[in-house]
Amino acid sequence: MNISEFINRQEFFEEAFFKNFIVVLFGIIISCINSSLVYTFFKNPVLAQEPRYILYMQLIINDIITLSVSVILFMFVYLLPKINVAICCVFIFIGSSVYKNTPLNLAGMAIERFVAVCYPLHHARICTVQNTKILIGIIWLVGAVPAVVDLLVVIILRPLSFFTSSRKCYHRNVFDFEYNIISHAVFNIGYMCLVWVLLFYTYFKVLFSAKAAASEPAQAQKARRTILLHGVQLLLCTLSLFTAVLDGALTSFFPYYRSIIYFCTFLLTSILPRLLSPLIYGMRDQKFKKYMKSSLMCGYKRAIDPSD
Repeated sequence: MNISEFINRQEFFEEAFFKNFIVVLFGIIISCINSSLVYTFFKNPVLAQEPRYILYMQLIINDIITLSVSVILFMFVYLLPKINVAICCVFIFIGSSVYKNTPLNLAGMAIERFVAVCYPLHHARICTVQNTKILIGIIWLVGAVPAVVDLLVVIILRPLSFFTSSRKCYHRNVFDFEYNIISHAVFNIGYMCLVWVLLFYTYFKVLFSAKAAASEPAQAQKARRTILLHGVQLLLCTLSLFTAVLDGALTSFFPYYRSIIYFCTFLLTSILPRLLSPLIYGMRDQKFKKYMKSSLMCGYKRAIDPSD
């Protein structure tokens, strides 16, 4: 091995270590924050009686799963460049399903706020706990449809030996039929367009409702801000659909920074958006914040003095 080759390998190791360290660190921090929100929710049964908090917790749990799969697949790139296709299919199936759940869940949360502001007298009848649980079931079912279709196509068209082989684990490398690629793009764009329409509709309905009615302007203003934050989340989700285009455009201008560009766009579209969910309710909602402080302080005191 000559000196230049040794230096290249050393640089690769240092870069790989730095990237994995940053991704794992962000993953742990965001997961700890989200886990504290989940703990607060289940620690206080009163929160489980309000549909908006149930939907919010569904979003948080979905974010935890999405983040975990993203971090694991990122680490596989460096630790296990090629893994068993069957195992890879499981990770991609889970990751694809929870990814689709995010925009659908945002739409459900926006509609709940829309009903609360525009139809307050019907809110208790429409947005019940039972209906919310049914909606969550529908979200998971609809979100899993594209992944099920992709998996069925591969099972039907590929020999069984394909699932015992090893490949790099990313969607287009495993589900590489033209139908898979086209259906993947169609489902993603279709879901995003549907949710964008719902967000715009609910936002402007809440805006006009607040101007028309003098009662509870603060609630309408808060609902508009919440829907706007959902829009920011959805914007980052939409941006992830065009990651390949963004990567290609940036690397054409900065070809020597290809690896850094890929890493930054991964952080921007797959990791950091998971940090926005705690800000919507965990940091802004006064009721949830109150219960969160109470639950965490209670747990801290018990950790210090077990006899209490």
